[in-house]
Amino acid sequence: MKAAATIVALRERALAYWLARTEQERKFLAIGAAVVLVALVYALLLAPAIEGRDRLQRSLPQLRQQAAQLQTMAAEAGALAANPAPPPAPMTREALTASLAQRSLVPGSLTLTGEYAKVQFNNVSFANLVAWLDAQRRENRIQVQDAAFTGLPAAGQVDATLTLRQNLGTPQ
Repeated sequence: MKAAATIVALRERALAYWLARTEQERKFLAIGAAVVLVALVYALLLAPAIEGRDRLQRSLPQLRQQAAQLQTMAAEAGALAANPAPPPAPMTREALTASLAQRSLVPGSLTLTGEYAKVQFNNVSFANLVAWLDAQRRENRIQVQDAAFTGLPAAGQVDATLTLRQNLGTPQ
């Protein structure tokens, strides 16, 4: 109720102020109010929209180029997916020995039985052994079926016994 009374009082004061003005003053006040209203509408609504549109138009060529690159990459990915990767070469004693030699790993014993390989290492670097296993997983799809590690007093050195199996199915 008090707010309504305040509004009514303000309205009456504004009407009294308006009626106290001459016709010419009323025209100037109306034109001034219209100019202020147009300036507020422009500043609050139109200017940000125009600036945003201009910014988007400036970035549009770059966005189109990126979209074209994405389409090219998507087509390339589709072509690659249609042609599966060739299966890796079967796991052999010679291939395992060669890859171990590249990492300076010397197995204590290496036994191949069917699709499994059992490799025993004495006093090897754990980090180097794990890096070799990761490379075998990625390149030849060789998985560790069973592993036993024994830490040695020297930091980072282990004795290890690994059972490996090659997955000739889909790549991982």
